[in-house]
Amino acid sequence: MRQNPARRTALLDAAIEVLAREGSRGLTLRAVDAEAGVPIGTSSNYFSNRGELLRQIMGRTHERVTPDPAELADTMAAPRSPELVALLLRQVHQRMEADRSSYLAMLELRLEGTRRPELGAELNKIFRTELENNIRFHLEAGLPGDRVAVTLLYLAMYGMLVDDLTVPDVLAGSAAELTDELCRRLLGGARDAS
Repeated sequence: MRQNPARRTALLDAAIEVLAREGSRGLTLRAVDAEAGVPIGTSSNYFSNRGELLRQIMGRTHERVTPDPAELADTMAAPRSPELVALLLRQVHQRMEADRSSYLAMLELRLEGTRRPELGAELNKIFRTELENNIRFHLEAGLPGDRVAVTLLYLAMYGMLVDDLTVPDVLAGSAAELTDELCRRLLGGARDAS
C-alpha cells in the first residue's frame, strides 16, 4: 500500500463525510474516491478492503474530535470546580457541533460494530479506553467527583450528543443548560443568578 500520509488523511476525511451522509451501506471505496475527487481506484491503493477502511476511520475520527492541547491547557487554568467540569463538557458539545460528520461517523461505526464482531471488539476496546482515560484525566486533574460521577457524566454527555445529532428537537437547543444542571446535580456547585 502507498504511504502518502496527506493523501491517506484526505481519503479518511472523505470517508468520514460519506459515512456520516450515506451510512455504512453507502461507504464504498469508490464512494470515497468520488468524495475526495480522486481517480477511481485510489482508495484501494491505501485500504486493502472495507474493513481496513472502517478501522482507520475510527482512528481518524478520534484525531478530529480530540481537543487542541493548547485550548485544553487554557481551560484547565481555571479553578477546579463543578463549573469547570461543565465548561469541559460544553466544549465537547461545541466540538460535536463544529464537526458533526465525525460524530455521525462514530455512531455509524458503533452500529456497524454490532454486525461485525471484529469491529465491535475493537470499538469496545477503544471506547472503554476512552472512558478510562477520561476518568483518569478527571481524577488526576483534581476535578470534583469520583469515578462513578465521572462515568455518569460521560454516559449522560454521550446520550445528549446522540440526541442532538439524531433528534435535535429533544434538546431544543438546551444542551448547555442541561450540561450545567447535570454537573450541579452530580457534583454540587452554585446556581447561576441568571
